[in-house]
Amino acid sequence: MRIAVIGAGGVGGAFGAALAHAGADVTFVARGAHLKAMQEKGLRVESPRGDTHLVPTQATDDPATIGPVDFVMFCVKLWDVESAGEKIKPLVGADTAVITFQNGIDSHERLIPILGPKAVMPGVAQISATIAEPGVIRQVGTFMRLVFGELDGSRSNRAEAFLALCQKAGFDATHSKNILVDLWMKFILLASNASITAATRKPLGLLRDDPEINPLFEHAYAEVVAVGRAKGIPLPEDAVQKTLGFNRGAPPTMMASMAHDLIRGNRIELPWLGGKVVALGRALGVPTPVQEVLYQVLKPYADPTAG
Repeated sequence: MRIAVIGAGGVGGAFGAALAHAGADVTFVARGAHLKAMQEKGLRVESPRGDTHLVPTQATDDPATIGPVDFVMFCVKLWDVESAGEKIKPLVGADTAVITFQNGIDSHERLIPILGPKAVMPGVAQISATIAEPGVIRQVGTFMRLVFGELDGSRSNRAEAFLALCQKAGFDATHSKNILVDLWMKFILLASNASITAATRKPLGLLRDDPEINPLFEHAYAEVVAVGRAKGIPLPEDAVQKTLGFNRGAPPTMMASMAHDLIRGNRIELPWLGGKVVALGRALGVPTPVQEVLYQVLKPYADPTAG
């Protein structure tokens, strides 16, 4: 089974390495020092689940050199969706699934005009991992899960084949019948936690364990749920409580990738996370006061080149 991983950061690097270790033919598309390190020393994943060192690592900066594959794990930052979508056209064959394992809720919508509706399969990646140094991915905690499914809810052969490979690789995976609900359930957590950990520059445990700060999470989650329901997403009645439960069980040292990017002075995905909640709330007439404040606090950092 041939897989191309577009964006070999925490998500693409960790899951791609696990799939390669399980026997898949995986090629990573990356750039800069990270690419160079993978080509020269292989890709190393440091994790409480057990370390993996993929040597040699198939890696390139040009998707056109790979040829058509069975699956594309699409893991680029949200501002690169359209440009990366154009570049991966040579990877897409008649039955290729381009699975959007990214933050946010609209990557699949943005890719469909470029690649066509048949090629695009929405997905959800759940892991806390970042690039620790070029060629090295470091995971926090042991939680590692992929959720994916066809937009029409059908049980496709290609999704079943990918599920089997994920199970062989030893991490949790689900072939979803309602992937949009799964996308939004992650979005409730991530859009909020990304803004809260980025605005404070502090890890999750320090924030949720403070009785005066902890209510902020519930208020932020409830606003995302209200927006999702107004948009027609059939979120479960206990969506907020489920999200709070996940938050309580997450590693205390966890910080959202947006917080790591902000601390490093990199561009952040705010417009597609908290900013998306605010924009949809305004369009749908749903108040989002907590998300609004977090968005306003972080907006000056959304583009570090702007001044």
